[in-house]
Amino acid sequence: MSGEAPRLDPQALAELGARMADGTPQARALGFRLVSARVGEASMAVPWRADLVGNPETGVLAGGVVTTLLDHVCGLAVSSSMKNPQAIATLDLRIDYMRAAAPGREIIAVARCYKLTRSIAFVRGAAFEDDENDPVATAQAAFALTRGPVG
Repeated sequence: MSGEAPRLDPQALAELGARMADGTPQARALGFRLVSARVGEASMAVPWRADLVGNPETGVLAGGVVTTLLDHVCGLAVSSSMKNPQAIATLDLRIDYMRAAAPGREIIAVARCYKLTRSIAFVRGAAFEDDENDPVATAQAAFALTRGPVG
């Protein structure tokens, strides 16, 4: 998506990002927050909370929380790539877990939409604590562009 003129102005991107971060009951319940959004790329975070831990003995966030974060940030990267954002649906989401998350740490996820066709968008993402090059998990996803209205 690099090299293309911006499709949404900064205010529209911020509003879109805020809707994706806390616009659904699930994202709101998990405490997602927008880190950044620009054309074709987005970053969101989930705080560490005891109620989101998968194994109390390790204190590590549950894998489902990481999966949900990656799905949301990938969707935001797709939506931010469109001139007129429309409803989208996850077609395929592959998550590769690379290592356990650090106990007690916020997880950040970044995603980039690298191909947008008339009907499908393709995205890659990663979830990490401090360094995108040391991911907890990576994602490869495809989204259907449903041509319906957003929201």
